Amino acid sequence: MKYLLRRTTLILIVSLSLLVVVQAQVTTQSASVREPLSLEECVQIALQNNPQIKQAGLQVSANENNLIQSKWQRWPTLGFNASQGFSFGRNIDPFTNQFVQRNVSFNNYSLNSNVTLFNGFQLQNTIKQNDLTLQASQKDLDATRNDIILNVALAYLQVLTNQELIEVANRQGEATQLQLDRTQRLVDAGTLAESQLFDLRAQLANDELSLVNAQNNLELAKLSLKQFMNVPGNEDISVITLNVPDPALRAYEATVNEVFDTALRNLPQYQAAELRILAAAKSVELAKATGLPSLSLSGGVSTTFSSAAPSERFVADGTGSTTQLIPSQTRFVQAGEFTFPVIERVTIPNGSVQYFGYFDQLDFNRNSSLNLSLRIPIFTNYQTRYRVANAKIQQQNLGYQADIVAQQIRQNVEQAYINMSNSAKRYSATANQVRALEEAFRVAESRFGVGAINSAEFNIAKANLDQARANLIQTKYDYVFRTKILDFYMNKPITIE
Repeated sequence: MKYLLRRTTLILIVSLSLLVVVQAQVTTQSASVREPLSLEECVQIALQNNPQIKQAGLQVSANENNLIQSKWQRWPTLGFNASQGFSFGRNIDPFTNQFVQRNVSFNNYSLNSNVTLFNGFQLQNTIKQNDLTLQASQKDLDATRNDIILNVALAYLQVLTNQELIEVANRQGEATQLQLDRTQRLVDAGTLAESQLFDLRAQLANDELSLVNAQNNLELAKLSLKQFMNVPGNEDISVITLNVPDPALRAYEATVNEVFDTALRNLPQYQAAELRILAAAKSVELAKATGLPSLSLSGGVSTTFSSAAPSERFVADGTGSTTQLIPSQTRFVQAGEFTFPVIERVTIPNGSVQYFGYFDQLDFNRNSSLNLSLRIPIFTNYQTRYRVANAKIQQQNLGYQADIVAQQIRQNVEQAYINMSNSAKRYSATANQVRALEEAFRVAESRFGVGAINSAEFNIAKANLDQARANLIQTKYDYVFRTKILDFYMNKPITIE
């Protein structure tokens, strides 16, 4: 009985454990499934997860710190120093600067400050240079964000394209299945030969293969979108299906030169290049400043303590002095056989002998200093000359880099404009092709229904129409994307409506 009870208890525990594990797996799987995402949500996720954007953000933070630190360089510095020392044997007393034959311990304290009054405007130019560098790094961050947005928008459109191609493939299969069912009934009735079924079954197999290919392409498009969003590839995502209307083929609202001029004014990569040219100009001024005079002001307070100093000493109280006649200890007068000390008149300040402690000695030894330093470079082995020359070369190099960026922008704009024009032509031609093939298929379907043509001819007409419809979807989305690229260069938000 006890064995059965233990066995039953063990089975219940294992069952509950398995139930918890299964529930956890179901919860994990359901948590990994996202709600359908819009383009804006995909862009936000990509911007949050992209490591390049995070790196660019860190560079912005570092340049911001450099700017703040350069502003603090205008303020005086302040430092405190303290030291403890021990001397043994014959030493110099730090308090009296006299030799003593004893062990001495001593402390030194100092508080120092320094401020630059003039150094050829290096502080001001460094602040301006760091400010321009910060602005350039912010523009680099904006450029990285724009690249991510464009890539996500393209991947999003690819997903929409393949979703619509799947719908076309489904309709193609359904139409073929209906035709196959109709032909089957005619064959069963003896109206048509059974050979007509073989061609339709082959066409249905082709339609099923087209559907599988469209589904695979959709998975690849979703994988590309997830990679730009930097989410795991095994995570299931879906996008909001948008009804992208057939575009109206009309001339773009701006010419290629207008698009280029707008892009040059607004694209952050060119703005960053211009800001770096200005920062390089400040580098030239900084190089010139090394040959100018500099003026600085410094000051400090210091004190010291020595164990060799007496712990008691006479301290005047400031109330005056007293004159006393005191026998000399070193001067004497010889009178016959007797020697008499010289009586000296000594003026002694009023005061008393007091205890001279640690802090009393620090206060007694306190001293202050104030220094004004002028440095005039006369000959520095032509360092300033070549620093200025190299800074000007760097400025010219950045100017050429800005020209390269402008050239790349022009090439990209011209390529985008011609791609948009060619895409519009392809879309127009494909739309005309679809309309013509739809009429041809309508006639073929009617003739096939009355037995005027065989199934092979009917399948050819249907396959041509199906391929044209798929091409029309692809050219439609390609034209929409090419137009959105030009809108991006025109500083318009990328939206899909």
